Amino acid sequence: MTMQRLKPGIERPLHDAASTLALETRLAATLPTHALMQRAGQRIAQLAMALAPHAKTVWVACGPGNNGGDGWEAAVHLKAAGMHVVVSYAAPDSVPPQDALAAMNAAHQAGITASAPPLVLGTEDLCIDAMLGLGAQRPLMGLMADWADHMNHSPAMVLAVDMPSGLHTDSGQVLNSESALKGIAVKADHTLMLLTAKAGAYMNQGRDLCGQLWLDDLTRSPQDLALTNTQPSPAQLNPKPATALRLHDSHKGTFGDVAVVGGEGLSDRGMGMTGAALLAAQAALLGGSGRVMVHLLDDDLHTTALPLLQPAWMQRSFKALNLEQLTVVCGCGGGMAVSRVLAEVLQRSQQLVLDADALNAVARDPVLARLLKHRSAYRRPTVLTPHPLEAARLLGSSKEQVQAHRLESAEQLAAQWGCTVVLKGSGSVIAAPGQTSRINPTGNGQLATAGTGDVLAGLIGAKLAQGRSAFEAACQAVYNHGEVADLWPADQRLTAWALASRCH
Repeated sequence: MTMQRLKPGIERPLHDAASTLALETRLAATLPTHALMQRAGQRIAQLAMALAPHAKTVWVACGPGNNGGDGWEAAVHLKAAGMHVVVSYAAPDSVPPQDALAAMNAAHQAGITASAPPLVLGTEDLCIDAMLGLGAQRPLMGLMADWADHMNHSPAMVLAVDMPSGLHTDSGQVLNSESALKGIAVKADHTLMLLTAKAGAYMNQGRDLCGQLWLDDLTRSPQDLALTNTQPSPAQLNPKPATALRLHDSHKGTFGDVAVVGGEGLSDRGMGMTGAALLAAQAALLGGSGRVMVHLLDDDLHTTALPLLQPAWMQRSFKALNLEQLTVVCGCGGGMAVSRVLAEVLQRSQQLVLDADALNAVARDPVLARLLKHRSAYRRPTVLTPHPLEAARLLGSSKEQVQAHRLESAEQLAAQWGCTVVLKGSGSVIAAPGQTSRINPTGNGQLATAGTGDVLAGLIGAKLAQGRSAFEAACQAVYNHGEVADLWPADQRLTAWALASRCH
């Protein structure tokens, strides 16, 4: 397998640190001593020369472990190619692992010794971060923190080896020290992941700090490739869904009916939340549902202006909804009023998407929690769409714990409730019992505005109504939802209404 530039939309396994280290051990055992690190150094150097062919200086910052060994190996190849290489070593008094020591000795034999970082770097120059990578289990401190700061403020391009130093491989979070409220991590322009694609590169701050992602599995033979493919991975990258063409012989009943239940009237904050339900309805309609019905939990509906209601949005009283035949999206802007109808929704809905205030109600009420669990026993498809704080309430933990363990939190929720879970955020996680979890690669900061979560709930409802399984519906909707933001002009604000009109 040759080195490849990773692009969104292609399904691939994502690994954590533990599975990557297990794979590294197995693959290294089949190769001559030190061969795997030599391969890594060669590939790093190849990418470095392709990215910065005119660099006057290549600065390689090496840590004390095998990531640093990869950096020493890369320096040997770069010097052999005629590049001016400066290597800085963060642990001169420590004894590195055997392979890293061999790489360091090879560099010394090539005339490369450790020195201070270059004070001045230009735009054509290159920094290679080989400090911690996969082994980042502690925050950057001392020399390595200073070097990360130097890289981040340098005009030179930054290439991180495996993962940017200071970034947790599994969670994608910057590691904080007890003495500092905010940790530091390298902000890379490019990250070359070795052996496996890492889950943390697609979540939390990883999305911002890794830059352009590259992958080299370090295999050269079919036997090596077969070995890598036998390794377990904690997740897969969510792929771009295939476009489904509608048959000519179709009618509105072919594509299912969605009912949106939400939109409380004036709350104790003096604000109406009917807009949230209407956003979900708009997304369900434009997402392909044959018919959309709306029940607003507004006690004084005649005073509520609904200029955006279309004939396709059929307003219904709750009693008029035949829940057993419907895909229900419940909770969007529901406030406390959603508790009045949620028990019946949980018991009767054929298919169900629970969002926002409906999730909060389940977290508060043990009776509603039991009804939600019972849905899996009756094989009624259900999708939960919590943001991190809502997930924490359902799990009885904290938002910080959820963010530090996004994959595990989503999978725990899925197992606890027996349903599909979309844990929203940077790198939304889709989990379900019996499924390999997906991490979504699309979306950006344009989605950080009110109402975009309501749009997602409506879009999932539309996919469910059209016959997708709960897991498939969630995966497709999350990808499409984020893709709209990725294609949106960067200089224009993306509103929830505009998002709803573009989702499909």
